[in-house]
Amino acid sequence: MEKKLFEFKTKTIVATGLGAALFTLLFMYVKIPTGIPETDIQTAYGIGAFFAALFGPIAGGLISFIGHALSDSIQYGSAWWSWVIASGLTCFITGFVYPRLRVEEGEFGKKDIIMFNVFQIAANVISWVVVAPILDIVVYAEPVNLVFTQGIVAAITNAISAGVIGSILLVLYSKTRSKKGSLSKES
Repeated sequence: MEKKLFEFKTKTIVATGLGAALFTLLFMYVKIPTGIPETDIQTAYGIGAFFAALFGPIAGGLISFIGHALSDSIQYGSAWWSWVIASGLTCFITGFVYPRLRVEEGEFGKKDIIMFNVFQIAANVISWVVVAPILDIVVYAEPVNLVFTQGIVAAITNAISAGVIGSILLVLYSKTRSKKGSLSKES
């Protein structure tokens, strides 16, 4: 079965809601400070990347965009939109790996892990080293040195989170799926 990159089915909508809720909770409560102001190691990006790889760019982008916006709004009273946009973009770009993976068919080997991580690392670099700092400067008039330092740290830590947590979840999930041709008819 050929996967369509921007297909949005009922199970994708359900996964988006569940993923956004998980992302919000992890973003708020399961993070590790880095020592750089307002920049933590966020476990939520592992979940966002996992869902993006399973359901595509729309689900991934919405999960992290909604999750980050809700988390900021609940914790701080309003969202920091430059970073919310970067969050959404990160998992949107990561979702472009979706048609290349066969996790649902029980396949997620070394080549798949490498491909998934190439996509998510590229997504993190684009989003956090380019988009977030530029939006911080343009929208919020933040200091250039600070936002690029934050962006580089965020790119590294989010890529590690997505790489470790996302890869582990994808490996484990693929093991719960039946491999094509693994069932045979007994006589």
